[in-house]
Amino acid sequence: MSAALDLVDLERRARTFAMGAAGAVHGAVDEDASARRALDLLAEQDLLRWTVPPAQGGHDTHDLAADDTVSVRALCAVRRGLAYGSGMLDVMFVEQGLGAFPIVLGGSPKLQSSVLPEVARGTRVSAFALTEVGAGSSVNEVALSAAATDDGWRLNGAKTFISNAGLAAFYTVLVRTGGEVGEREGLTMVYVPADARGIEVKRFEVMAPHPIGEVHFHDVNVAREHLLGEEGQGLDLALGTLARFRTSVAAAATGFARRALDESMAHLDGRRQFGKPLSAFQGLRFDLAEMDTRVRASELLVDEAAELVDTGGDATAAVARAKMYATETASFVCDRAVQHLGGLGVKRGSVVERLFREVRALRIYEGTTEIQRVILAKDILRTHRERNS
Repeated sequence: MSAALDLVDLERRARTFAMGAAGAVHGAVDEDASARRALDLLAEQDLLRWTVPPAQGGHDTHDLAADDTVSVRALCAVRRGLAYGSGMLDVMFVEQGLGAFPIVLGGSPKLQSSVLPEVARGTRVSAFALTEVGAGSSVNEVALSAAATDDGWRLNGAKTFISNAGLAAFYTVLVRTGGEVGEREGLTMVYVPADARGIEVKRFEVMAPHPIGEVHFHDVNVAREHLLGEEGQGLDLALGTLARFRTSVAAAATGFARRALDESMAHLDGRRQFGKPLSAFQGLRFDLAEMDTRVRASELLVDEAAELVDTGGDATAAVARAKMYATETASFVCDRAVQHLGGLGVKRGSVVERLFREVRALRIYEGTTEIQRVILAKDILRTHRERNS
């Protein structure tokens, strides 16, 4: 069986599962219960194993990833399928990988062997702690201080917009061990157990259900053995993690968009006005044609970017292009779907109303659309100048 056929089947299985599990996830008593239910169901389906490398309990990637690590193409296949059925299933899936990947890149063999298999089984919930009030798109502005102690560091400061805050068993945290705020030098990544003394979590709500909040560190001691990579290498680990997972954000966007398009077509075919189906009106047909073309273009851009990352090619422009276009397209398609359904489209609990809220954050996290434009323009200008020099 070819790798391409495996991926098609993987996406189909993830979608079928998500469509069947969505009711149980979305019907939970509260947001935390929904998140935990989603994680349990993902573990039962053995899907979480796609978030860690084969050597640490992950699935065999069948040589999809050149460096035998987490396959971006597999991540994208799963996220497309999950997002089609449930945003909560999608976010709980990817956060396992996002929080754990700095350990893949820089954890000691002991830390990897004790943590990563549990991440793959869903018995240890992970969280990636990067963003601060003053450090969003500009990661160099990270200020959370890590003062040296005899056997490690003492952390003081706060992170915000941290997915799985309050649910996580550990955080992989970008801290400042030296240098000045605004400098690339002096940033270090560490592993922090969530039950460490001095951690305080303050949850807040966003527009779509999502376990998220602030994590405050008050004299939190971190052992030297929990250093990830080398001291001062933290920014490289953080950016390496984002480089591996950013394309999958675009893949999730295509899953949301494809569902919104299907919901639109079903409604326009079934709803009659002025004696004929809405799908008979030319203006609405033009809408569907535009939506379909943009979704398909997004899928192809995601496929291109994921393959380049997996095979070790120069993926900078492709990843930025896919993330920018797919997330913007998903917002457009979900908005049109709401318009097509009219009053039903804004009724709380309808599929397209949920999609409209769930898709909005994708244009912001893991690099805003504006940042992707900066990255893309810089890279294509560099290529143009090299070609013409």
